[in-house]
Amino acid sequence: MTLLFSKDHEWLKVEGDIATVGITTYAQAQLGDVVFVELPEIGRTVAKGDDAAVVESVKAASEVYSPASGEIVAVNEALPDAPQTVNEAPETDGWFFKLKLSDTAELADLLDEAAYKAFVDTL
Repeated sequence: MTLLFSKDHEWLKVEGDIATVGITTYAQAQLGDVVFVELPEIGRTVAKGDDAAVVESVKAASEVYSPASGEIVAVNEALPDAPQTVNEAPETDGWFFKLKLSDTAELADLLDEAAYKAFVDTL
């Protein structure tokens, strides 16, 4: 399993050719209390950088971008009824969707945990 991060504050947990995607602890802290989540449709194909989901908080609405290209193969069915899970466990139970990766070479553009932490420290 590999954990990677985007500069748009998404994380990916890569296991084989499946990546679980969510938003980082930093992103959820910036959003504040999450009150609504809109998940993508299973079977939808997304390109790297596409809007894949929506997360709304008391402060703002934000897109969740797909950090890699592929097909949505699962969504976190619990989130629409319990959007606060994104605040409580953003990098575990608060995941948004699972993606069957179409081009693992795209992962080279993403950051490892140390590089992401260094990036956040500059913000």
